[in-house]
Amino acid sequence: MKLRTILISFTSCSLLLSGCSSIPNPFSKDDQTEEQPSDQLSEVNKDENKEQNQNDQEQNREKDSEKDSDKEKEADKGPDLPAPEETVEVNAEGEKIVTNVMDPLVLVNKERNLPEDFVPETLTIPDIPFAFEGDHPKKQMQQAAADAIEDLFAQAEKDDIPLLAQSGYRSYSTQKVIFASNAESNGQEEANKYSARAGQSEHQTGLTMDVTSPEASFQLIEEFGETTAGKWVKDNAPKYGFIIRYPKGKEEITGYQYEPWHLRYVGKEHATRIHEQNLTLEEYLGAPVEPVNSSE
Repeated sequence: MKLRTILISFTSCSLLLSGCSSIPNPFSKDDQTEEQPSDQLSEVNKDENKEQNQNDQEQNREKDSEKDSDKEKEADKGPDLPAPEETVEVNAEGEKIVTNVMDPLVLVNKERNLPEDFVPETLTIPDIPFAFEGDHPKKQMQQAAADAIEDLFAQAEKDDIPLLAQSGYRSYSTQKVIFASNAESNGQEEANKYSARAGQSEHQTGLTMDVTSPEASFQLIEEFGETTAGKWVKDNAPKYGFIIRYPKGKEEITGYQYEPWHLRYVGKEHATRIHEQNLTLEEYLGAPVEPVNSSE
């Protein structure tokens, strides 16, 4: 009886153990294949994150590019310029009197006058060859302009360009005498095309020098522009801060005839921009393009 009981128990345990073989083992290799979808999802997330990072980097590059473009546009606009309407005062006679008299960009023309008593500070005589001997006030220029024209003449000498200075600073009273003489000889209307009235001459600023050469017989004549020296001056003056103040084809804007000999100091940056864009000082500063009294 006991033996029968033992055999029955043994058989039951065997059946139980055989049934346990159908229970999945969580650590078996076969079940690891069921984990692959989770690994694939992780790889997808990595790819998505990588793509997002690439998109973010591209957006950052585009933003940087836009900033650089904005900076270039700002650079193209150039430096801040004095507004013409903000640099004059109207006197009792209704004349516009410039107030930024010591500014290298001071604009003087037939509607913008210098004060009668204005004498530039730091007037000095540049160390350059002149077309005449002896001391004379018209050899003078403001210090900054004098330094610049010395460099210009030094380069001209290196390039074997025969260049001489003819006329720099003129006082209000001197210009008054000159215009009166020209008007008496040729009439006011004709004189006003090539000669400035007192207070309207750039020579009073101390920023101007008339130049000439042996090819132009040491004269201030339009033919100077066709000489070797005249062509050299036109191309090289801006490098030293000077412009041809009264260029050809701009007479209706400046109010004066073409003067290839008339150099006006404005500084290298401004001179380069004015030259490259073929502008007058009026156009560069945004001033009215038709000065009054052009035919008086």
